[in-house]
Amino acid sequence: MAWTTRASRTVYENRWIHVREDEVTGPHGDGIYGVVRMQHPAVFVVALDDDERVCFVELERYTTGRSLEIPAGGSDGEDPLVAAKRELLEETGVTASEWIPLGRMNALNGIADAPEYVFLARGLKTTDATQSQSEEGIDAVRWVPFAEALALVADGTVTDGETIGALALAGIRLGRFR
Repeated sequence: MAWTTRASRTVYENRWIHVREDEVTGPHGDGIYGVVRMQHPAVFVVALDDDERVCFVELERYTTGRSLEIPAGGSDGEDPLVAAKRELLEETGVTASEWIPLGRMNALNGIADAPEYVFLARGLKTTDATQSQSEEGIDAVRWVPFAEALALVADGTVTDGETIGALALAGIRLGRFR
């Protein structure tokens, strides 16, 4: 059975998210469904250096605490590739000469309309443009061998779902899971 929306109302909105409450008819009958829509898609960057190390950022998330993640952020209405390049530079001070689109993901698709674009960045060059790291709340940038990055997922050190999904897309593209 397809879902039918009978009515919808906005319950909250800011520059990042829009939250609505829908009156729906679904597989289990009539009910209310809350939906969070991101105002703009997010971007995620698996930056891989010449030594096959993945770039991670360490930060404190208000919602979940300490986190080890790949560089990421909102597209702010920009083309996803433009946003990915900006986020990598802002969060790590790194630029890349090669950008490979890895795919699109959906965050929390049971409650959210939150598209995400994932890129693999290669041909990395470090710049001195790291002044915005503190503004971004980033405590450190870490470079971790790809195999160790997967081990950090397996042992529960990396818990960010988007980072895990992006590493999976990169691993598939790079032939690491065969």
